[in-house]
Amino acid sequence: MNNNLHEINHPVLQHKLSILRDKDTNSRAFRDIMNEIGRFLAYEATKNLKSSKVDIQTPIMKASVPVINDYPIVVSVLRAGNGLLDGVLDTLPFSAVGFVGMYRDKFINNTVEYYFKLPEKCEGRDVLLLDPMLATGDTAISALDRLKQYKVGKITMLTVLISPEGLERINHFHPDVEIYTVSKEDGLNESGYLLPGLGDAGDRLYNTK
Repeated sequence: MNNNLHEINHPVLQHKLSILRDKDTNSRAFRDIMNEIGRFLAYEATKNLKSSKVDIQTPIMKASVPVINDYPIVVSVLRAGNGLLDGVLDTLPFSAVGFVGMYRDKFINNTVEYYFKLPEKCEGRDVLLLDPMLATGDTAISALDRLKQYKVGKITMLTVLISPEGLERINHFHPDVEIYTVSKEDGLNESGYLLPGLGDAGDRLYNTK
């Protein structure tokens, strides 16, 4: 396993993933489960957030307790990344949010950006990049390129599924990026879909197919 890949094999997460994989899971249930997985991924990816001690008064006594110094910026890759967003924000409610809109255009054989918005004063800030399906890695690499143009801090990707091919390409172009995932898949089919996968996450989230 690559040192930058963190595959979470918790049985609860694997059970939830099995529900997502089922073609008969409807959009409402798919959204709910995706949000739940977002909470788990955010929890795992932020274990090393820096904190400092502050003094408070409990109902019993004064105590020195830890508080987080600086929440990471959360950036969602549209549209499928929004499936994880609410769950991540449940875990990190004070994070600012950015959005990256990109798609792969098969006619020009390149990634097209149609929207990009980051919070102000993002330079040096750590980022959690949300994209539940990392297949060929094209969109993720383009999003990482753009984030680094803004001189953000450490970038961590949260994804539900990742292919060996996509992982290899991200490690090549962005070896500093850590990735948290629920499953490293077997590979890709001729159409670029993950195997065994769960289909098109955006379509299943928003019932568009």
